[in-house]
Amino acid sequence: MTTKTIQMGLVILALLSSCGNGKKNIQQAGSMAFTGAKGEVRLITLDPGHFHAALVQKKMYEQVNPEVRVYAPEGSDLAQHLGRIGGYNTRKENPTAWNEVIYTGPDYFQKMLNEQHGNVVVLSGNNRIKTEYIKKSVEAGLNVLADKPMVITPENFPLLEESFKIAAGKGVILYDIMTERHEITSMVQKEISQVPEIFGTLLPGSQEHPAVEIFSVHFFYKSVSGSALVRPGWFFDVDQQGEGMVDVATHLVDLVQWGCFPGVILQKSDIEMLQARHYPTVMTLDEFKAVTKLESFPDNLSKFVKDGKLDEYANGEMLYKIKGIHAKVTAEWQYKAPEGSGDTHYSILRGSKASVEIKQGEAEKYLPTLYVHANPGTKVPEFSAALENAVMKNSSHPGLTLEKVDELTWKVNIPAVYKVGHEAHFSQVTEQYLEYLKAGKLPEWEVPNMIVKYYTTTEALKLARK
Repeated sequence: MTTKTIQMGLVILALLSSCGNGKKNIQQAGSMAFTGAKGEVRLITLDPGHFHAALVQKKMYEQVNPEVRVYAPEGSDLAQHLGRIGGYNTRKENPTAWNEVIYTGPDYFQKMLNEQHGNVVVLSGNNRIKTEYIKKSVEAGLNVLADKPMVITPENFPLLEESFKIAAGKGVILYDIMTERHEITSMVQKEISQVPEIFGTLLPGSQEHPAVEIFSVHFFYKSVSGSALVRPGWFFDVDQQGEGMVDVATHLVDLVQWGCFPGVILQKSDIEMLQARHYPTVMTLDEFKAVTKLESFPDNLSKFVKDGKLDEYANGEMLYKIKGIHAKVTAEWQYKAPEGSGDTHYSILRGSKASVEIKQGEAEKYLPTLYVHANPGTKVPEFSAALENAVMKNSSHPGLTLEKVDELTWKVNIPAVYKVGHEAHFSQVTEQYLEYLKAGKLPEWEVPNMIVKYYTTTEALKLARK
C-alpha cells in the first residue's frame, strides 16, 4: 500500500495492517552505478526502532526517490517512525513529500532481501540484530547506511569485519552515520590542531594526563523534532541497545581518530586498551514510565532492577593508546537535562604549543564553545598573530573571530550560520553518503578506520566486564 502523506492515529494503524507488494526491482545495488541522477537512490528502511532512522528523511534529496520501502514488525517502533515522517510531510515550513510503502509481515527481513525494492538500506534500531542485518544486506548486494553502533559485543565484531569484506567484494558501500564530525566546534577544533604554528604536535600524554579527553553526557528524557521522545522498552536493555561504551562512545572514539589522525589508515595493532569501567544510571519506575510510557519494568530488565529501581549500565569510560597517544573517552547518561540545556560535550586536544578545548557548561550557557589555550612560556605576540592568521584569515569556515579571555586563552566565536543543530547533521551525513555512492567508493581510510573504531569500543567492553 502507498500513501502520499502519513499521519498519526488511525492512518498509522491502517498502515500497520498493510503490506507492500510489487515486482522485484531490476536495478539492484550490486549492478548499479550511481551517477547523481534524480531519484536514482531508492531507500529501504529496515526495522526502524530508533528516531535516527526518521532524521535521515527530515529533508528531501534530489538524488533520492521520494518512495521509501519500509520493512518492519508491527508495533510502536514502526508507528512512531511513521508518525515522525508524517510530521515532516505535514509541517508548514519546507514540508517533505515522502511516500512510505510498508510491509509488516513476520518475514519482513527475508521479504526485503527477496524483493530488493531499493538500493540503499537505512538501519537504525535494535542493535542486537543490527550486525546480522548488515551482513545479510551487503550479501544481497545492497548498500547500507547504518546508524551507530554497527556492533555492540566483542563476539559479533568478527561478523562486522566479514561484512566489510563482503561489501567490498559486492561493490557496495557500507557506512555508519557519524554526525559529530559535522558539529562546527569539532570541525574547527580539528582544523586548529592541524596548524603546527599554533598547536605544535599532539603530545603523547600519560595515563594520569591523557593527550586527548572527550566526555559526553546524554539524557533519556528529551525532545526530538519538537515532540517528547518516547523510547522503546528494549532501549534500556543493554543486551539490545548496548552499553554506553559501545553505543554513544562510538562517536567519541571516532572523533579521536578523525580529529587526531586525519586521513591516516589505522590498524587494530595501533590500539592498546589500558583501562575500562562501566557503571549504571539509576532510574526510578516513575522516570522509566515518563520516558517509555510503560507501566512497569519489562521482564527482560528484571535482572537489573534492585529495590524497585533500574540499574541502567549506560555509562562507560575507557583509557587507551592509539598510535602511542593516550586517549580517554567517557560516555554518560542521565535522566533529564537541567532547564535550558541538553546533551553536552567536552573535548580537549593537548599539543606541544597549545591546547584546543570544547566546553559546554553553564558558563557557556550550555552551548558548545571553543577555546585555544597557549602553553605557559609562549611568546604571546607571535602566537596571537599566528592564531589570527589561521582562524580569521585562512580558516575553511569564513567569519570566525577571536575573543581574548586571559593572557594565554582565546575564545573562537563561530557565526550562527554554522550552528545547524544535531538533527540537521543527519542530513549532512546522508548528503556525504550520496556523494560516496556517486563516486563509487569511500575514502581509502574510512573502512579500515571504521573497523578499528569498533575494535576499540568492543575491546573496552570486554575489559570492563572482566
